[in-house]
Amino acid sequence: MSWFESLILGLVQGLTEFLPVSSSAHLRLTAAFAGWKDPGAAFTAITQIGTESAVLIYFRRDIGRIISAWTRSLFDREMRKNHDAQMGWLVIVGSIPIGVLGLLFKDQIEGPFRDLRITATMLIVVGVVIGVADRLAARDETGGRHRAPKQRKTLENLGVKDGLVYGLCQSAALIPGVSRSGATISGGLFMGYRREAAARYSFLLAIPAVLASGLFETKDALESDHVAWGPTLFATVIAFASGYAVIAWFMKFISTKSFMPFVWYRIALGIVIIGLVTAGVLSPHAAESAG
Repeated sequence: MSWFESLILGLVQGLTEFLPVSSSAHLRLTAAFAGWKDPGAAFTAITQIGTESAVLIYFRRDIGRIISAWTRSLFDREMRKNHDAQMGWLVIVGSIPIGVLGLLFKDQIEGPFRDLRITATMLIVVGVVIGVADRLAARDETGGRHRAPKQRKTLENLGVKDGLVYGLCQSAALIPGVSRSGATISGGLFMGYRREAAARYSFLLAIPAVLASGLFETKDALESDHVAWGPTLFATVIAFASGYAVIAWFMKFISTKSFMPFVWYRIALGIVIIGLVTAGVLSPHAAESAG
């Protein structure tokens, strides 16, 4: 992998990680369109450490309160009623599905799931799901001709059941094209949560899973000679900087705007990919991963 490739792929990772468009799909597609080797699942996981570092800094006050309250709740029964302490447990519970499924399907995630036909299909299908979820949320928020606006849930209403559902939605993002934020946010909208609440929990929930995945892949990479460490670390830094800017923008965007631009983008991109693969312009299978 060249330094120029790492710059572009790091930017793509940072710009798409928190948007409901699938960062893993865009990394795979960028390499395919440019004629580069597939950066691979290990590159994706390691550079995601950069974007999750941006989450840690952006939500540092929330995370600090949650960790403090959760730690105290281990020794103080009264603290277990505290919302921040409960959030700590809910993030742990919600992280279980992706941890289990990630280990069970590791070979498929790094191989067959990276087929561009699967990526394109997921872009379209999940795009439709996000669109339906967005319309339901908009209907509740604005009401209608014969119905009053409906009050949607906040994170104060989050319980173990909803936390597990969020976790199952997040685990779908193991397949390129799904989108971690798209799956979890749309899942939250279907369960009746406000847009900001769904996005905030989505970002917090991703922290343990993404950091664990990145560290796991880093450990494997250290034991092999297939990773170009200089370009990969450079891409991770680029992903951190661009990812932080995207979080700040996206949290403001979702408070007043619809997800429909992302929905139409996903559907259009998926159709284009299917057309190019069918025409033989793009190979559905990844070239040998870049090292």
